Amino acid sequence: MYYPFSWLKSLFRVLAFYLCVVVLGLYFDALAVSIAIGSTWLLAFYSWHLYRFNRWVWHSKKMTPPRAAGFWEHIYEGVYYIQRRNRRKRKELTRLVKRFREGSEALPDATVVVDSNACIVWCNRLARIELGLRWPQDSGRRVDNLIRHPKFIEFFHNGKYDFPIEVPSPSNVQKIFEYRVMPYGEKHLLLIARDVTRLTQLEQMRKDFVANVSHELRTPLTVLNGYLEMLPTVEHVPPAFLKKAFKEMRSQSERMQNLVEELLVLSRIEASSERVFEKPVNVPQMLGAIQVEANTLNKDKHHQISFDIHPSLLVYGIETELRSAFSNLIFNAIHYTPPGGLIKVCWEFKDGQARFSVIDNGDGIAEKHINRLTERFYRVDKARSRKTGGSGLGLSIVKHVLTHHNSKLEIRSEAGQGSEFSFTFSGELIAEDKHKVTEKMP
Repeated sequence: MYYPFSWLKSLFRVLAFYLCVVVLGLYFDALAVSIAIGSTWLLAFYSWHLYRFNRWVWHSKKMTPPRAAGFWEHIYEGVYYIQRRNRRKRKELTRLVKRFREGSEALPDATVVVDSNACIVWCNRLARIELGLRWPQDSGRRVDNLIRHPKFIEFFHNGKYDFPIEVPSPSNVQKIFEYRVMPYGEKHLLLIARDVTRLTQLEQMRKDFVANVSHELRTPLTVLNGYLEMLPTVEHVPPAFLKKAFKEMRSQSERMQNLVEELLVLSRIEASSERVFEKPVNVPQMLGAIQVEANTLNKDKHHQISFDIHPSLLVYGIETELRSAFSNLIFNAIHYTPPGGLIKVCWEFKDGQARFSVIDNGDGIAEKHINRLTERFYRVDKARSRKTGGSGLGLSIVKHVLTHHNSKLEIRSEAGQGSEFSFTFSGELIAEDKHKVTEKMP
C-alpha cells in the first residue's frame, strides 16, 4: 500500500540514527570517528538492500518481494504493486489477442495482416490452407513473393483497393479467389481472400445456359420464319411442298414445345421443397405405364425390349419426378440405340437397396463424354440428337431428380459395346419392410 508521507518517516529515522552517532561520538570524545563509522554502516546497509533489490528485480523468479523495513519496505511494495498491475494488463491484453485470433480463425475467409513493407504480420488458418502460407515460417516475408499471380501483384502495388479482383488460388488453380485489401491502423493492410469458385461456376453456367437456350430456339424459329415469309409470296404452291412445309413447321414447333416443357420440369425440380420421405410411389405400376409408351415409341425402331420388374418393390419419393427419371432413361435407350437393338429394363431389390437399370447394346459412349453427359444441353452427337428430337436436358433432369432423392446416376459404357445407366435408392426409401420385399421376390 502506498503511504504519501513514508519518505518523512525514513528521513526522521536517518536523522535519529545520526543523532545517536553524534551523541556517542561526543560521549567518547571521538566525534569524527563515530560519524565515519556510522556513515560506513549506513552505506553498507543501503548497499546490501540495493543488492537484494537488484537480485529480486532481475534474477529472482518469485513475484513476492523480500522482507524489509522502513524506506526499503515501501520501495519493494511500490515495485510489487507496479508488477502486479502490469501483469494484470498483460493478461488482459493476452486474452484480447487470443479472442481476436480465435475470431479471425473462425472467419469464413482467408485473412492476412500485412505491414507497410508488404511483409506478413499474421495469417489465419484458412489462409494457410487456401493460400498455401506457412506460419510462422512465412512471418516477415513479402506477401507478393508468395502470391505471385501478375494480376494480384499489379493490384497490390497499384494501391487502389476500391474494387476486389478475382485470381486463381496459388495452391489450387481450380479455385478462384476474390481478393480485397483494406488499409487499417498505422500503415497496415488487411488482405481478405474469399472462395468464389462456386459463384464463378454458376455465373458461367448461367451464361452457357442462356447461350444454349438461345441457340436451341433460334434453329426452329429460323425454319418457321423462313416458311412463313416464303409462303405468302408464292401464288401457286405445290401440294407436296405445302405438305412438307407444314410437317416441318409442326416438327419444329413441337421441338420448341418439348424444350420449354423440359426447361419447366427442370426448373420445378430444382425449386422443389417437397419432402421425399412422405409418400410411397408404386414404381412397378409406373413402369407398367411407361412400358406401354415405350412400345408405342418403339414401333419404328423394332427393338427387343424386356422389362424385369419386381412386382412389390415400392419406394418413398415424388412420383412426378421419379416418372421423369425412369422415362428419360428408357426413352433415351430407344432413341439412341440403332434399329433392332436389345434393351433391358430392370427394377430389383439388391443388397438391401432398390436398384433401377437400363442396359442396351447400342453404339456406346466414349469415356471422355461420360462425365459431362448430365450437363444441360450437352450432346455426344449433336446432329443425331437434333434428328431424334433430343433437347440435351433429359439426363440433367435425371441428375436433379436423383439428387433430390439422395441418389446418383451411374453410367457404364464403352464405344461400340453398349451402355448401362443405373441408380439405387437406399433401404430407408423402400416403402415396405425389407424382409417382406425379399420374400416376394420372383
